[in-house]
Amino acid sequence: MNSFNIFNTAKIAQKVRLIGGAVMFRHTLFSLPFAITAILLETNGHPAPQKVILILIAATAGRNAANALNRVIDADIDKKNERTSDRHIPRGALSKKALLVFAFVLCAVVAFAACMLNWLCAALLPAAAILIGGYSFSKRFTWLCHYWLGLACCCAVMGSFLALTGHFAVRYFVLALAHCLWVAGFDIIYALQDIAFDRAERLHSIPARFGAGTARIIAAVSHFVSIAALCMVPVFWNVSVIYLTAVCVSALLLFAEHRIALGKMGLFHIHKEHRIRIASYSINEIVPLVILLGTILDIYA
Repeated sequence: MNSFNIFNTAKIAQKVRLIGGAVMFRHTLFSLPFAITAILLETNGHPAPQKVILILIAATAGRNAANALNRVIDADIDKKNERTSDRHIPRGALSKKALLVFAFVLCAVVAFAACMLNWLCAALLPAAAILIGGYSFSKRFTWLCHYWLGLACCCAVMGSFLALTGHFAVRYFVLALAHCLWVAGFDIIYALQDIAFDRAERLHSIPARFGAGTARIIAAVSHFVSIAALCMVPVFWNVSVIYLTAVCVSALLLFAEHRIALGKMGLFHIHKEHRIRIASYSINEIVPLVILLGTILDIYA
């Protein structure tokens, strides 16, 4: 009996590891620090613990449900693309059913958390579902898919504000815009890897539509506006020098991101795909943490 239980536990642990790898749990770092930043700004560092827990549960569950659905919806495309053919579903490590069950369980968690927060969060669940679930289909009909992803991700920021207050305010859109354009900018850089494939498969992206050079400019402009929006935060909330220092550090990181993607920081010997992965993933896992740290230090110090 004990050996049977151990066997089952090992199987479950293996399945969890596979799902975690498929949906990339670590990439929750792209949205969660911004959600926490929103909470700290709006409450001046004194949020209600119960609301914080519910918001973080909803943000984490929503992000991972979205990525699980994306892996299922894009499975056939991933199988055709040499770069993504080794992902879990194409190579047979996970079934579509397993990720769908995982996604629907997390969607139920999001719905429960939203209903526990307030009526507005519950009422906006269909809109969030369209934004988050629709992203995976957007590349099939619009090159604005990168900005759709940005809007889907910034649901975590806007949702945090709405969960705290139960109403919209102009200031909420400042941080939401910064988050949206930051995500869109690095997603455009990431899409540079698949220009030929996207054109061959008639998939839509800014690099496929306008070419690599113009795509880099659009990504840079998106990041410039994102930083400008972050600089506006002290106008609406009680933060100043330390926070703005964090924004400056983030701007330098984004500048380095674009240089690395171009191969202009001594990285010519590194394969283009690896350079872009460093630029679009590794650096962008640091940026939101820098903003969060600057906010924490400014509010509490």
